[in-house]
Amino acid sequence: MIKSELVAQLAQRYPHLYHRDVERIVSTVLDEISKALAKGHRVELRGFGAFSVKVRPSRMGRNPRTGEPVSVEEKRAPFFRTGKELRERLNSSGTPGRPPAAAVTRAAE
Repeated sequence: MIKSELVAQLAQRYPHLYHRDVERIVSTVLDEISKALAKGHRVELRGFGAFSVKVRPSRMGRNPRTGEPVSVEEKRAPFFRTGKELRERLNSSGTPGRPPAAAVTRAAE
């Protein structure tokens, strides 16, 4: 799902809100998460998961063509860890759009 699909789905689910307001709400939430991560903070959405920043230290790498040593700078990358509720929902046997694991096993036999 992309951002515009999320906005459309929320606007459909909550018809009392204007489409532009839903779009502004979604953009604001995502912007605030981005700003917090840029400051090095952790963002936790209970039941969904937690966003944090992983720091990869600088190191010496190699140019794959020439084999020469190359200095690779420190990098920061966003990291997402799923929450317990989301993980349980994804791994439950009655996941919508996906048959239970037992049905898949029987079909393969």
